[in-house]
Amino acid sequence: MSSGGSFTDLLQFIFMGLQRGSIYAMVAMGFNMIYNSTGIINLAQGEFVVLGGLMMVTLTMGLNLSIPFALMITVIFVTVIGILMERFTINPVKSPTVLRLIIITVAVSILLKGVAMCFWGKESHYMRHFTGTEPFEIMGATILPQTLWIIGILLVIVVGFALFFNFTMTGKSMRACSINRDAARLAGINDRNMVMLSFALSAGIGAVAGSIITPIIQMDYARGALLGIKGFGAAVVGGLGNSFGAVVAGLLIGIVEALGGGYISTHYMDAFALLILLVVLFIRPSGIFGSREASRLKEF
Repeated sequence: MSSGGSFTDLLQFIFMGLQRGSIYAMVAMGFNMIYNSTGIINLAQGEFVVLGGLMMVTLTMGLNLSIPFALMITVIFVTVIGILMERFTINPVKSPTVLRLIIITVAVSILLKGVAMCFWGKESHYMRHFTGTEPFEIMGATILPQTLWIIGILLVIVVGFALFFNFTMTGKSMRACSINRDAARLAGINDRNMVMLSFALSAGIGAVAGSIITPIIQMDYARGALLGIKGFGAAVVGGLGNSFGAVVAGLLIGIVEALGGGYISTHYMDAFALLILLVVLFIRPSGIFGSREASRLKEF
């Protein structure tokens, strides 16, 4: 009886970990998207997630739009924010250093957080689940339909990006810029447009992530910092620039957090992600799937 209960508890914690880890993986993929094109860490990535969640709340709960239509509008809205960020804060800077660009992203993060607070207030916002709240039971453990949406959409994004980067000219151009921007420029690729596209895709991923997690965690203006830290941790653990590594690391961090919170204490859940990050940095600074070049920030 107790062993059956123990297995059920373990399975329940794994389901919780997959839910959390999928969120971290999507945020990490957004970090990698911009890092590959610019060599910088966009510390406003968490704010893209927050804007996506809060915009979905407004459209679905305030204007009562259907979830598919609201999701489409939300992705377009946050993607435009990402493009405007790149055009007005990153693109005009001539011969910038990585540190200078990172400081710019910090400033944008503070600005977006302030705008979100002024528009949506300081309270947490609720949004209805995509397909109901009745959980499914699997071997004694339960999993919410919204969790299945989160995991499923993560898989769709991973497959979609793999196809985009391997089988389209635009995707191959972005990969060329990530490998060697000077050579890509000599080959006729507009590297500045590739950078803008990377910000657009990164913001779009953030919008999707925020939209699908808000029914479970509720969303407020200040949640971006913690999501950004967890996503950045997943990106580093998986290897900066490696999307497959980001997904694996995000799921790993989520599962370890859930197991630690379940078997040790929920008070230390956030600390487990940082512990994994520190251990990986000590053993393999470039990350589990990262190259040596990814272990240091290069000049833009």
